Amino acid sequence: MAAVQWHSRVRRYVAEKQSCGLEVASVEFGDYHPLKSITVTDSKSRRGARKGSTSSSSSSSSSVAMDPLSCMMDGTDPLSMFAAASASEPHLTLPHSISSGRKEKEDEVAVDFEPWSSKRGEILARFTTTEKLSINLFMGSDKGKVAITVTGSQRELLNLSQQDYVNRIEELNQSLKEAWASDQKVKALKIVIQCSKLLSDTDVIQFYPSKFVLITDILDTFGRLVYERIWSMCSDPHPLPGTGSDEVNDTAKETCLNWFFKIASIRELIPRLYVEIALLKCNCFLTKCGIQKTLPRLTAMIRGIGDPLVAVYARAYLCRIGMEVAPHLKDSLNQNFFDLLETFRQIHGDSVQNQLVLQRVEIPVYLTLYSPAIHWILQCVSYRAPEDYINCAEIWVEFTCRHFTKREVNTVLSDIIKHMTPDRAFEEAYPQLQSVIRKILTYFHDFSVLFSMERFLPFMDMFQKDSVRVEVCRSIMEVFIKHQHEPTRDPVILNALLHVCKTMHDSVNALTLDDDKRSLALLINGFIRMVSFGRDFEQQLSFCVEARATFCNLEPVLVQLIHTVNQLAMETRRVMRGSHSRKTAAFVRACAAYSFITIPSLTSIFSRLNLYLLSGQVALANQCLSQADAFLKAAVSLLPEVPRSVSIEGKMRSSEGFLLDFINNFLSTLLVVPDHPEAGVLYLVRGLLNMVQDYTWEDNSDAKVQVYVSALPLLAAMSQETYLYCIPKVDSNETLYGGDPKFVAEINKLCETLIGQVLDHLKILGRDESVRRQSSLAFSLFGCLLAHGDLRNNKLNQLAVNLWNLSHKHGYCDTQTSVRTLEFIKHLAQQPNMLHISDMVQRLILQSRT
Repeated sequence: MAAVQWHSRVRRYVAEKQSCGLEVASVEFGDYHPLKSITVTDSKSRRGARKGSTSSSSSSSSSVAMDPLSCMMDGTDPLSMFAAASASEPHLTLPHSISSGRKEKEDEVAVDFEPWSSKRGEILARFTTTEKLSINLFMGSDKGKVAITVTGSQRELLNLSQQDYVNRIEELNQSLKEAWASDQKVKALKIVIQCSKLLSDTDVIQFYPSKFVLITDILDTFGRLVYERIWSMCSDPHPLPGTGSDEVNDTAKETCLNWFFKIASIRELIPRLYVEIALLKCNCFLTKCGIQKTLPRLTAMIRGIGDPLVAVYARAYLCRIGMEVAPHLKDSLNQNFFDLLETFRQIHGDSVQNQLVLQRVEIPVYLTLYSPAIHWILQCVSYRAPEDYINCAEIWVEFTCRHFTKREVNTVLSDIIKHMTPDRAFEEAYPQLQSVIRKILTYFHDFSVLFSMERFLPFMDMFQKDSVRVEVCRSIMEVFIKHQHEPTRDPVILNALLHVCKTMHDSVNALTLDDDKRSLALLINGFIRMVSFGRDFEQQLSFCVEARATFCNLEPVLVQLIHTVNQLAMETRRVMRGSHSRKTAAFVRACAAYSFITIPSLTSIFSRLNLYLLSGQVALANQCLSQADAFLKAAVSLLPEVPRSVSIEGKMRSSEGFLLDFINNFLSTLLVVPDHPEAGVLYLVRGLLNMVQDYTWEDNSDAKVQVYVSALPLLAAMSQETYLYCIPKVDSNETLYGGDPKFVAEINKLCETLIGQVLDHLKILGRDESVRRQSSLAFSLFGCLLAHGDLRNNKLNQLAVNLWNLSHKHGYCDTQTSVRTLEFIKHLAQQPNMLHISDMVQRLILQSRT
């Protein structure tokens, strides 16, 4: 196969289009149409009717279209049947272990509750004194007799330093343990009673908080010893008997009642109150609701204490023990707090004021003595209070959204923020807060109204855990995309949603899954598509510039922004009807600059290639020739970087198919691109072919010569006097060269070079016995010569015949395609001035492998 001279066939595109048009056949009403609904006739043969009979007497017809699925199921829906069956089943109750587990959770204080032990040392270190202290212990009715042996004389007990006082209290605590161990239960009780009496003494008022800590240590020890003693008497001491059930035998109950009877015989209020509080947990041995009934009674007893300082610490001790044994019983805690508020008026009474004057204590110093007790009471009252509150608010917000306006909803949000912000309570209520957001989004689809609520965005600020915050932002964007049907330019909506989208974008890191990135990008792209500033194109471009800086880590968003800017340039062209003013011409060049700057930041090489080409086409349509030239040259220079394989949905695949598609699209664009006056004839076509020539293709690949074959139709179209298509107000090469013979000669020369390359490759395939590939490539080149070559040239005509015969030589050519092609050639030969085609048909051999 010797090289031949190329001559392009002269084309008359308008005439060819008319001749190739499909005939229009009129369809009368009632005729068959593929989209027309089908009427199914259900025929039921009569008994005894002749087989195959079609008479009307042997069948019944229905004009209603029948659903085969409905027929099979007798009109019943299996999913509805299952739902009905499940609704009719009785609800299962929780097993005892689960329900009891929940109750045990309620009866336990969570780890986030600051224990008393962490405050004890702080109080002892803070509230000190240099004055002398006294310990008056009189066990009997005779006040002059000391019934307990304490190291030292009576004088020492009445004139103690702070450290001596602490040491003496420690000795009493040890004496309590020794008396209990030696089975002297009455002596132990007397020690506790006398120590409790010390809490009524406020002679050294500045030391009272520390005294409270030391004395309550003794009370705690006594309460623990009594409880363990009664517990050991139970019939089954292993499980914790917190219910007064059969596990507690009569002996244990009688012992417990005996202790409470002894406490009831204490005449003075303060020791009787403190000792009973210390044994509060023992009420569980008597009845199931013993603790629940005892707490209100003890709370009421404290109201009988006249000194407000003594009373507040008694309330603190009751709240502390109450939290240890029954933290879920909140009523008594709240009542103690309210009683505390009522006692503050006593501070200004004569009794307290006279005491402060006597001890030379100022009011500010005196008030600091209340702080440990008040702080503890408030901690107990606030425990799980946000949880209770938010559970209520979660339900209330739906009622407000359904029946009221944004004003009332805003008030509810403000109240939630007020309650959940202290101590960062919102961190424990993220599910409920998310539910609040979902319910608001269910009823408020107008985002201008939603974001006009002053407290909505501050409410969102409470979601400070990254995963939760992103999930909330997802919910907002999903609702926006679903219900926002018209583009918006509302600054309130745009600023708020930009913040929401930025939150989602900033959550992306190196560990983020590709699926998560893709879903986030889809939501952000949905927002970008809904932003429109109308005819204010410059504002739209400014928004895209801001969005590019905000969403730089999500490549699909950058791609969407480039498409948006290209669309903006084309919209400008439409508004100006293709005739740009100086201002709009500068604007579309700015759009081109935006795309040219943004595209290199993309990692996907095919995204860059396609966007370079698309942006070049947009620039060309807007008469930005230098910008279009820059885009196309950038695309050509990028081709050598295309890898031989790319990752598609996690799998590595050959990139040849994608590359060939891009090159074919690129070639079709080059028809309307005018040559640069300083770059030579067909410089972009030559540059592309040179890149194809130097590219490292896969082994045993015909992709390179397929590009050469694809370039021949482009070169043939370039040699026509009138091009197949053009861009208004852009002069293509048909205008620049005007059919100059030198230009046509350059085209023909380039075509001959390409054909020579293809023919050489066919020879190589023949030597390598790759006859199937040779057949396919030869048939492809034959079709190109038939469509675009001037076959009146004998050498070109003979080359076409040889290619046909080569493609059919080994029988690998598709027979159906060959037959249809041969029929087309015969039809073409019947046209005027097609004698050379008639002669060629005679030499075409149709051969198959059979």
